[in-house]
Amino acid sequence: MKIKAILFIILLSLVSFTIKAQNSNAALSMMEQSQKLTIGGYGQIDYNQPLKAGYLSNGTLDVHRLVMLFGYKFTDKTQFITEIELEHVKEVFVEQAFVNHRLLPGLNLRAGLMLVPMGLTNLYHEPTSFMGVERPNLDKYIAPTTWREIGIGVAGQIMTASLKYELYVMNGVLSYNDGGTLRGVDGLRKGRQKGAKSLMSAPNLTGRLSYFGLSGLQLGVSGLFGHSQSNLFDGLDQTNEFALAQADSTIVQVSMLGADLRYTRKALKIKAQYYFAKLDNTAAYNDFVSTDLGSQMNGWYTELAYNVLHHFETDYQLFPFVRYEKYNTHKETDGDLAENAAYDRTEITAGLSWYLSKGSVLKADIQFFKNGLTNNYTPQMNFGVGVWF
Repeated sequence: MKIKAILFIILLSLVSFTIKAQNSNAALSMMEQSQKLTIGGYGQIDYNQPLKAGYLSNGTLDVHRLVMLFGYKFTDKTQFITEIELEHVKEVFVEQAFVNHRLLPGLNLRAGLMLVPMGLTNLYHEPTSFMGVERPNLDKYIAPTTWREIGIGVAGQIMTASLKYELYVMNGVLSYNDGGTLRGVDGLRKGRQKGAKSLMSAPNLTGRLSYFGLSGLQLGVSGLFGHSQSNLFDGLDQTNEFALAQADSTIVQVSMLGADLRYTRKALKIKAQYYFAKLDNTAAYNDFVSTDLGSQMNGWYTELAYNVLHHFETDYQLFPFVRYEKYNTHKETDGDLAENAAYDRTEITAGLSWYLSKGSVLKADIQFFKNGLTNNYTPQMNFGVGVWF
């Protein structure tokens, strides 16, 4: 790489940004506030530079996301929380919009557009909550962050047992809407309905249980079970066996489990996560919509970070980190579909996260990508800014 390009990248890294590292996510932080109206936000600006040997490649500069949060407390028991997200400057989404009502100490009723409580990054997705410029791709392709759907359920804490819990009934992913939406390369990701005129032909059950009883250690298990949604069931004559068979071919049964760990001891941070998903009826689905959805997906990562400024009298924190990530959206396939080795992916990310304050961070890292068809890693450099307030 030419000297000018290197200098440009270094300069850019000094002006990039990402937002606030906390143990709580943005919505939970807002619910803990005492004032009637609460305003917050988080944002992420990225620079991604591919480094393919023998090729010149343009880098990409992107205001990846800018999110404004609003919370309103009607009474001491009843609150409304919402997140309005702008992605890539021009795309607008409602990321969350739900009512939380305290029924009893440790028992809350929630209803609206909420995060599916799968894994770490979907719940703690603010840029200062994770190392690296980009979120782990395990959380993009297996449990498709940011994953939110409309539903109702309960959440709270059992302090005597050091447990937090969430349990919701929600709409599932959309597998068919005048055409198939799910595919092998990214699993369920294209099926997220995001609360936008969501269809529900069958409800899904999802939940999470977290344990925080040991100093510095947090453990979590999560799951989602149900069927995907299809618009072929809308107005379907139950006596029409052929139409029923067609509609059934557009449905995938989803059983997903996750386990995660976070450990903090002084300057040391360790994080690990695992997902397994079983998808039934994929052979019929693939035949009907002409796609290549796998019947099993799995993946895991482990990450190590250490604040090298821990022993100095400074408000700065500087975390060198490394993350090893492996995931496969074609762990198994059904019918005549062969497993695609390109969907068996390995990634290594190493870099620095420099926290200027509790709510702002500069990030720089290098990633190495490989799949089952290649022997060599393809590198990419990333720089970013993150904030959360």
